[in-house]
Amino acid sequence: MLMALGGVLIYLAFRFQWKFAVGAIISLIHDVVVTMGILSFFQITFDLTVLAAVLAIIGYSLNDTIVVFDRVRENFRLLRKASLIENINISTTQTLLRTIATSVSTLLAIVALWVFGGDSLEGFSIALFIGVLAGTYSSIYIANVVLIWLNLTTEDLIPPVVVEKADDLP
Repeated sequence: MLMALGGVLIYLAFRFQWKFAVGAIISLIHDVVVTMGILSFFQITFDLTVLAAVLAIIGYSLNDTIVVFDRVRENFRLLRKASLIENINISTTQTLLRTIATSVSTLLAIVALWVFGGDSLEGFSIALFIGVLAGTYSSIYIANVVLIWLNLTTEDLIPPVVVEKADDLP
């Protein structure tokens, strides 16, 4: 699991910027810890299906977080006069309906799997249910706060244009 998180960190650092990568990793760690903590509290057996659910949670939550981060990056280019907090607030508001609608439809499918899936899929369904809830929460509330803590700036996302001076001008 640590290798997967390390791979995610490297990918996001290249794809976006290292501050986004740190925010996503903290968000993913939150999702895994919350899921594992609740499963442990209720003494649900950890087996391969639960491991598969945890890995699916990482992918699902990462997707949600990237959608929000992509909107933040896009709004930095569109809303140059907005502060970091205003930008993140606008970006979160713009993606909130999509995030909630996606999570609700996923949760409905998970509940159907939990109810009709039988005993062999019970741990998987419970872990996935908890993880989707935690992932939705973290992609909206945790990942963005990390960007604020790290003081994301326009310069982080839009490199300054370097103008070369001509030496032969009179």
